[in-house]
Amino acid sequence: MTHSIESVQPRLLVVGNGMVGQHLLEQLVASDLHRHYRITVLCAEPRPAYDRVHLTSFFSGRSADELSLVPVQFFERHGIELRLNEGASRIDREARTVLTTRGAVLGYEQLVLATGSSPFVPPVPGRERPGCMVYRTLDDVEAIRRAGRDAEVGVVIGGGLLGLEAAKALHDIGLQTHVVEFAPRLMAVQVDDPGGAVLRRRISQLGVLVHTGMNTTEIGDGEFYRHRLSFADGSHLEADLVIFSAGIRPQDALAREAGLAVGERGGVVVDDHCRTSDSAILAIGECALWQGRIFGLVAPGYAMARVAASYLRQLRDATPAMQFQGADMSTKLKLMGVDVASFGDAHATTPGACCYRYEDERRQIYKKLVVSEDGQRLLGGVLVGEAREYQTLLQLMLNDLPLPEAPEQLILPVNSGGPPVLDASPLPDSATLCQCRSVSKGAICQAIAEGCADLQAIQHCTGATTGCGQCTPLVQRLLDVAVDPFDDAREKVA
Repeated sequence: MTHSIESVQPRLLVVGNGMVGQHLLEQLVASDLHRHYRITVLCAEPRPAYDRVHLTSFFSGRSADELSLVPVQFFERHGIELRLNEGASRIDREARTVLTTRGAVLGYEQLVLATGSSPFVPPVPGRERPGCMVYRTLDDVEAIRRAGRDAEVGVVIGGGLLGLEAAKALHDIGLQTHVVEFAPRLMAVQVDDPGGAVLRRRISQLGVLVHTGMNTTEIGDGEFYRHRLSFADGSHLEADLVIFSAGIRPQDALAREAGLAVGERGGVVVDDHCRTSDSAILAIGECALWQGRIFGLVAPGYAMARVAASYLRQLRDATPAMQFQGADMSTKLKLMGVDVASFGDAHATTPGACCYRYEDERRQIYKKLVVSEDGQRLLGGVLVGEAREYQTLLQLMLNDLPLPEAPEQLILPVNSGGPPVLDASPLPDSATLCQCRSVSKGAICQAIAEGCADLQAIQHCTGATTGCGQCTPLVQRLLDVAVDPFDDAREKVA
C-alpha cells in the first residue's frame, strides 16, 4: 500500500500507524499540512490503523476490515506514503535520517514517534514456551484464536483492564478461563475493594475462575494440560493456553538508542508541545512521558496528536500552537458484559474528601461518589454492575458544576425517589462531550443548528461518538431535544 511521491517538499516522517498515529494524520490533512510536507508513515504491522479499543469484538465475528480506522483510499487521496511491514530500527539525529527495518534510509525535517507500547511479560521462567502468548494486536488475537482450537483451558496472567479483555476473548472461543492477578483485587488501579469484590462475583458467575493475590513463579509441563503455572504459595494451575496481559511498557527503545531523554521507568520525555529533547522529534501516545506520566488511554493520545499537529502548523505559518495540559483518565468499559466505570479521584486521596456508597448485593451493583469536604463538588467515583450515570457524573466533575443538596441521590435507583439522570442541557457550551475527539457541546449544537439531524450526520460533521462511543447517549439526547424541545421540559417536571 505504498504511494510513491517525487517532491522537493520537506519530509515529515511518522513512525507508527496505530490509533494515535492515524489521528495525527487526520489532523495534518485537516490543516492542509499534507500539502506542505512530504509525509511518510512507517507501520511495522501488515495493516494500517485499526480499533484496538474494540479488539475483543474480533472474537464475536467482527472482521479486521470492520475494525479498520482508515477511510478508503485515505493515503492515496492525500498523497501520504504508507510503508506496511516496515518499522524503524535506528535514528541518526545528526544526519536527520531514519534507518528502516527493510534497510531504507529516509531523511526527515520533522520526525514524530507514535510507537505506542508493548505488552509487559513478567520475567517468569517458562514464559517463552509455545502456547504462552500476549494480547495486543490483531495478529495476536488471530494467533490466540488459532491456538484456542486445540485447547480446553486458558489462563490470563493479569486482572486489569487488558487482562479482563483477554479473558473475555478466551471465554468467547469456548475455553474454560482463569484469571490470575498479583494484586488482592481485580482492576486495582480503577476500583476499590468493595467494587473489586462485586466485579469478581459478577465475572465468576459467568464461569470465569478468578485467582487474586497470586504470584506466578514458574511455567512448566503440565500433567493433564500443556502447562503448569506454579505459584509462590505452593499451589498450581494447569492450562493449555497462557496469555500475558499484565500491563504495558512504552516502546521507547528507538528514542533511547538515539540519545533522547527518557524517563527512569521508560517513556520518551516530551514538553507541552509534545517535543522531545530534540526539537526536530516529537512523541505522542503511549510512548510519550509528560511530566512523569504515561497516558495509556486513547483520548489522551488523540489530544497529543492534536497538539503535535498544532505545533507543526505553527512551524509553517506561525499560528499559536496548542499545549498539552494533561488528560482525564476516567474510563467506562463493559468487561465480560459487566459495566465498570472509574473517574477522577476514585480512591478518595484528596484531603477532606468524603464518600457516598450504594450497594445492591442482590443485583450486584456497587456505586461510590467522592465529593469535596463541603459536599459542593464531585471529585470522582466508581461504578460497577451499572453505569448509566457515568456521563452525567463525568460532566459534573469535569465542568466543576455544583452538586444537588443530596448528592447521594445521583447514584440511588430512580424508583427510590432520586431525580432522573441529567442530560446535556445544563452543561455549558464549552463542555467537552466527546473526550476522544475533543468535541464540545457548543460544536455539536452548532452542527445540529446547521442541519445535522441524526447521529450519523453528527459523526461526519464533528467526529463525536466515533472514538470509544461513551458520549453517544449525551449527543443523542441533544438531537432528541432539538427534534422535540418540549420533551426536555416534560422530563424535567416528571
